[in-house]
Amino acid sequence: MSKIAIDKLEPGMRLAKPVENASGMVLIGENTELTDDLISRIKGMDVDSVYIQGMSKPSVPIEVMLAALDERFKMAENEPHMDILKKIFREHIEGLYG
Repeated sequence: MSKIAIDKLEPGMRLAKPVENASGMVLIGENTELTDDLISRIKGMDVDSVYIQGMSKPSVPIEVMLAALDERFKMAENEPHMDILKKIFREHIEGLYG
């Protein structure tokens, strides 16, 4: 399941969660396949993003993600707890690309 900005929606995508208004009223049900007409209607609602079925693919190369991770943990290289956290994040990033 991925949270997608309204301007990135495409016909054929399926909603993973219903689209609701501010008071929780369901406007479009879960598992609905999006069409051009539905996408236009969603754009007219006060909704920023929706949840779509399927796994999203990262738009940034893995090398860039891992370099950013190394940079963020650079100041804490000798702290054991931070090494554990860095390893967890590295495994998560590698899992996104695997």
